[in-house]
Amino acid sequence: MKRIQFLFLLLLGVGFGSETNAHVGSPGVVVQKRVGKYQVLVSVVPPDVVPGTAKVTVFVEQGRISQVQARPVYFRSGDEGAPSSDPLSMVTAGRFEGIVWLMDSGSSSVELQLEGPDGTEKVVVPVVSVATAQRSMPPGTGAALAVLALVLVAILITTIGASLADATMKPGVAPPANLGRKRLVGMGIAAVLVALVLTGGRTWWNSWADDYRNQNLYRALPIRATAEGGNLSIRVDTTAWRRNSRPLSLIVPDHGKLMHAFLVRTPGLDAFAHLHPERRDTLTYQSTLPNLPAGKYLLYADVVYRSGFAETLTDTVEVPARNKMATVTDPDDSYTVTNATAEAKTPPLTGLKDIAICGKPGVRTSLADGSGMIWEERSNTALEAGKLYTMRFAVSDPAGKPAALEPYLGMGGHAAILATDGSVYIHLHPVGTYSMAAEEALSKRFAETSRVALNPNPLRFRDSIDTYLSSLKALPEFERNSRLMAGMPGMGHEMKGTNHTHVIEFPYAFPKAGSYRVWVQVKRAGKVLTGVFDAEVKEPIL
Repeated sequence: MKRIQFLFLLLLGVGFGSETNAHVGSPGVVVQKRVGKYQVLVSVVPPDVVPGTAKVTVFVEQGRISQVQARPVYFRSGDEGAPSSDPLSMVTAGRFEGIVWLMDSGSSSVELQLEGPDGTEKVVVPVVSVATAQRSMPPGTGAALAVLALVLVAILITTIGASLADATMKPGVAPPANLGRKRLVGMGIAAVLVALVLTGGRTWWNSWADDYRNQNLYRALPIRATAEGGNLSIRVDTTAWRRNSRPLSLIVPDHGKLMHAFLVRTPGLDAFAHLHPERRDTLTYQSTLPNLPAGKYLLYADVVYRSGFAETLTDTVEVPARNKMATVTDPDDSYTVTNATAEAKTPPLTGLKDIAICGKPGVRTSLADGSGMIWEERSNTALEAGKLYTMRFAVSDPAGKPAALEPYLGMGGHAAILATDGSVYIHLHPVGTYSMAAEEALSKRFAETSRVALNPNPLRFRDSIDTYLSSLKALPEFERNSRLMAGMPGMGHEMKGTNHTHVIEFPYAFPKAGSYRVWVQVKRAGKVLTGVFDAEVKEPIL
């Protein structure tokens, strides 16, 4: 039965014609990891229909690697239920490529085993395995299959009718006069039976198709956001609850926060906020709104579940005009106001302080404390869609000297990238596009020997997470950052003490051509600073 279901889903993947997105237009996973003597940059492009194949590319940045083995490991079945590894092919020196089959939906990972003279090491790449598309069957293929089906049905009916009639004949006896009529009767019976089989098959097919659309096809949890009384409130809408909806009590913190919410004013993308709403109850999160200008905002809220499943919840929210300055209660919350993008014009920003003028690659842009940030990409070099970049941003103090940075939520910095039409969004870290909480969850699952993952009591689990977050919040900032960094091993950009290099890097591949705005956030002298840049991404040069 499972084999039949697999074949059905595989056919279903080419049977429809719309598309949805699990990660707001940026489905690929990019990981930069240091293990042992190796440092690798890994790109995993998951399939948009499951079952399907994920494309895996490994770039060797440090170390001597002679072979890379890859295999999929699901949180549900763990290491014991995972298949054996397959080798990736060496395309060029220091570059390996291959595919990994993802056979089921859910929180998954690609385990890479790096082998070479410098030893054997393993890297876990979190991957969300979900069906996000319904692809249409090519018209030519559909027509050919329809003709073939008609021919097969005609042959089947003729064969059955002839067999039923000829079975009444005796050897050495002349055919009866009504033989032709018997064949017609047999063909009629066969036609009825075939019609019943086809009708039953169609009913079964439509049932599976409906189940695929309504249950298996990924949809982010719907949320309803409101901005009233100086607060942003986000509530999960359970009226459209589905069979495979995620357990809200099992949300876990990612670098110290249960939710990372990004607000961007539309259409000009000229106001930006990075907030961390706190849980009020299982369905509701709330945060103090900073002094943002009034208008309509796009909301992107990132959450991670205990299984390592990470998703972005989206909505729009109207932020009203404010009569007084807001008091931000979370020191890690931040906002900035800048000029509008070239594609959209917004009302003039009056009465607001610290308005930053955004820059472009290779151009220095000013930060709120008088320091500056530059995107160390040549301004005359066109960025290409699908090409993997390591974007470098350097921060200098007001005198133009390298500025010492501090940890921000346990790492060197954060970045958010948004296409000007809102179709692409990603929350970036120096280690890539994945969630550190997801990596931790999947790595712990590897250490277990059970073939089935069991969920804890949801209420006790939720209370334990809330207690942990309260204790974390009460720690001095240095100690809190030290604890967060201890849970993020293998980062390629470790931070030593409170001061580190003034350069921060983010690996990313822009998924499609278009105009983008990039917000880069670092921390200096206890204040979160945001640099804003615009980028034009072109189609790849063949």
